[in-house]
Parts: sequence; C-alpha cells; structure tokens
Amino acid sequence: MSSIYIKNVNIINPFSEEPLDERHVLIENGRIKSLHTEESTLYKDHIVIDGEDDYLLPGFIDSHAHIMANGFHKEDIMKDPLSYYFYNAVDNMKATIDAGVTTVRDTGLADIGVKMAQERKIFPAPRLNISIKPLAITGGHFDHYLNSGFDMEISYPGFPVGTCDGVEGVLRKTREVIRARADFIKIMASGGILSPYTSPEIAQFNKKELKAIVDEAGNHNLKVVAHCHSREGIERCAKAGVKSIEHGTFIDRKTSQLLAKKRMYLTPTLVVHQTLIKEGFPVWDSFADSKVKKLKEVVKIQKENISTAYEEGVSFLMGSDCGVIDHGKNLGELKNLVDVGLSPIEAIQAGTIEGAKFFNQENDLGSIEEGKIADMIIVKENPIDKIESLADNDNILTVIQDGKILKHKPIY
Repeated sequence: MSSIYIKNVNIINPFSEEPLDERHVLIENGRIKSLHTEESTLYKDHIVIDGEDDYLLPGFIDSHAHIMANGFHKEDIMKDPLSYYFYNAVDNMKATIDAGVTTVRDTGLADIGVKMAQERKIFPAPRLNISIKPLAITGGHFDHYLNSGFDMEISYPGFPVGTCDGVEGVLRKTREVIRARADFIKIMASGGILSPYTSPEIAQFNKKELKAIVDEAGNHNLKVVAHCHSREGIERCAKAGVKSIEHGTFIDRKTSQLLAKKRMYLTPTLVVHQTLIKEGFPVWDSFADSKVKKLKEVVKIQKENISTAYEEGVSFLMGSDCGVIDHGKNLGELKNLVDVGLSPIEAIQAGTIEGAKFFNQENDLGSIEEGKIADMIIVKENPIDKIESLADNDNILTVIQDGKILKHKPIY
C-alpha cells in the first residue's frame, strides 16, 4: 500500500468551524499516521500531493442511498437481465466516489456480493453498510404487485423477498435478511410519495410487528432504519425502538420531541424531492403525473416540518436517496440541510461523524485525526463559507479511501 504525504492543506473537521490552517498530513498503511504544522522533506519517496492551500475534509458518509438502483422503474425488471444491475452499479459507485462520498449506508438493494467486491477493491466504490432488502407489508410501499396481477419483486439466492405480515411473518423475514448478511434492517413504515397506490400519511406495520422486527434485530446487535413519512408511523417507530427515520415528511413538534428524547436520527433526504420536481420522470412512466402532484404537495410541508425537528434538537444524518435520483448528486443534500436551519458545520457533521456514529465507527471514520482510516477529500473552496460548493463534483479535487487515491484532478 502506497504512503501519501499531503502538504499545504487547511483541515476542516466536524468539531469546529475554524479550519486548521497550513497542515501537512502523513498517510501510511491506510491510516492517518500524523498531522504536522511544519512541512517536512523526509517523505520525498511518498506520493506527494500539494494541497496548494485547498481544504481537506473527511470523506462523506451518505446515510441513505441505493447503489444498485437507477430510478426504481418497475418496468425495467421485466426487460433487463439481472446481471445488468450489477454492471450498472459499477458506474453508480464511481459517480459516488467522484462526489466525495467514501461510505454509503445502502438502504435497499445492494447485496453481500457487492459489499465483498468493494472490500476486495475490485473497482472503486464507497465502503458499504447494507440492508439487503427492505421489509414491507402486503400492499404497502415497496410491494411490487401490479394491477395486472404481476408481482415485479426481484428475488434470488441471497436476496430474499421483503414482503411480510404478522409477527411470525416479519420475524421470519428479519431473520432471512440477517442471514443474507445485512448490517442493519430497513423497513417501510409508511406509504410512499413515489409509490402509486399508497399514501405517505398512512402508517404501515402495526405496533406488534414493529416490536418483533426491532427486538430480533437487537438480538443480533443490529439497528433498524425506517422509511416513514407518516406522523403516526414515526411515533410507532420511536416507541418500538427504531434508530433512524428516513424522510420524516409529516413529523411535527410532538414527534420531534419524541425523537430527540430517544436520541434517534432523522435523515430527511430533501434533495431527492427537489431534484425530481425539477427533472420530472420518464415520458413512459404511466404514474408520472400523480408522482409530481404528490411531490409538489409535500415539499413545502416537509421543509417546514424538518425545520421544526431541528428546533427541537433532533439529530440529523445526511442522506441523498441517490438511486432514485442520479448517483453523484449526494452532497447536494448539504445545502438543503442548511436551508432548514442547520449551520454549515452541523450539515457537515450530519454527513461525516454522525454517520460514523450510527454504526459505532467513529473511532475509525468521520474526522481527520491521527490513527483513523484515511478516508478524506480535498476541495477548492471553504464549505463553511459556501456549503453549496460541495454539490459541484468539479470542486472535489481528490478522494482518498483507505489510504488509496481514487480521484485526483491535479497532477501529482
């Protein structure tokens, strides 16, 4: 493994708005060996990167993305071979790396084979924490049954069907997903905005089912993450012991206080709705009009409600929902978090150290400190002054993961 010496950079850590100016960073054996205030000539045999007074940040952690997905168009399942999804994922993961994201909490569709390929460095890819297949109720969000009677759900060895009902049913499915090597459990606890036959305001999974899922996950030291727009669904999830709410569109002050009390995370994925309204859906999508109508109705409401959650002290994670929108747009979520009230450094925290804490990985990831894994990026501008600069992938000059350079625009 190559050793790297990065000189003349300003370090932005999630602990302070003030950069550590004019620092020099030594990377050896995939970890941050040391940080220096004085430049050294001892490392001329290393790969040397001159930061030229640019900014060094920890690699970002996207806590809500679908690395195997490209739009969730059910019709694709009938026309494309299964292997195509895996080859497509290679491009998706490269786009994610190029965006400055070195770790992804994959909230559905990546299996253990994709994670193994990343760990073996077969191709450039973010570090993956995977949920395999989201659990959903019959007729709920992510049940792929069509009016025609066709069931469009993909299943193959190591990738179980996720639809389940009743305590015994959800218990079995939770165990099947764990057997498939999930790092956490993802559930659909409300209807969706993009699913044509469900309402985002309706809770899904009853209290007993939720408790069974959470308890079984806990038996394996795994956390549960819930797609949930519904106010009632959020309350049910909080009381059952779910650790992270995804989207949270209809959260109110009372449920925000409950999340804060239980120290739960909220991953609002604001960028996905904003992007879909701007870009729309394919002309052949027969549900496009109803999807856009739903989106326009919820975007303003969601922004106001997420602001309320911030006011009540809820902890945030940064998630983009890339896979629904194009991969590589991950860090556009940071500006959206600032727009609902977070400071730029709080948004950076949501995309770095807090994402690491969710998986108890804060001793290895999430900040630039001696001894930690060398996941880091170099950017042109100070994101504390201009957070939206991180959404432009051309501003992401260098991406290093595990001490290996995966992207580097200048010549070194």
